[in-house]
Amino acid sequence: MGDAVAAQVLARFSHLVRQAVGEHNGRAVKQIGDAFMLVFSDAGAAVACILDLERRTTAEPQFPALRSAIHWGEVLYREGDYVGANVNLVARLADAAARHEILVTAAVKDDVASLPDAGFVPRGWRALKGIAENVEVFAVVAHDFDRADAHRIDPVCGIEIRTSTATARLTLDGAEQIFCCMTCLQRFVEAPERYRGGAAGQPQ
Repeated sequence: MGDAVAAQVLARFSHLVRQAVGEHNGRAVKQIGDAFMLVFSDAGAAVACILDLERRTTAEPQFPALRSAIHWGEVLYREGDYVGANVNLVARLADAAARHEILVTAAVKDDVASLPDAGFVPRGWRALKGIAENVEVFAVVAHDFDRADAHRIDPVCGIEIRTSTATARLTLDGAEQIFCCMTCLQRFVEAPERYRGGAAGQPQ
């Protein structure tokens, strides 16, 4: 999409994050690229905020998919930042999240107990890099979140697009691909094998 458009997307994401965090009494500790570290006074507020942010970002016409993780526990505060084993754990869990997936630990599930408009779905035990013991993981799933107007994925850049707002389309071997911009279309045409199969839909 080019640096200018990518910067606009990032600025929009930053605005949505800070807006949602403020409304749920949280705080954005830091931003590194397109990743945020957020803190809340209770686990319920964290879950509610991320569910809210998932809805807001999904409503955008062309946007990357959100990947989130939440853990609940003690952390160390050092020079305006939070550090410690629990920070490392949630960072690794966020790396393991799929598109639109909100992964949480058992500590979050146990603290929140129940949610009025969402539930916890077991995802089993995960081995996370740098974490000594396997971690029991759950996904937060909203009951009323309908993706009937779900986005499709540009196979080149991985951004999500509403079909009605796609800049370009291409049918190849009977399968239609949609693109966020002409640059992505051109890259696909030049090397379709690079963006099809297992690589399709993954950011390049």
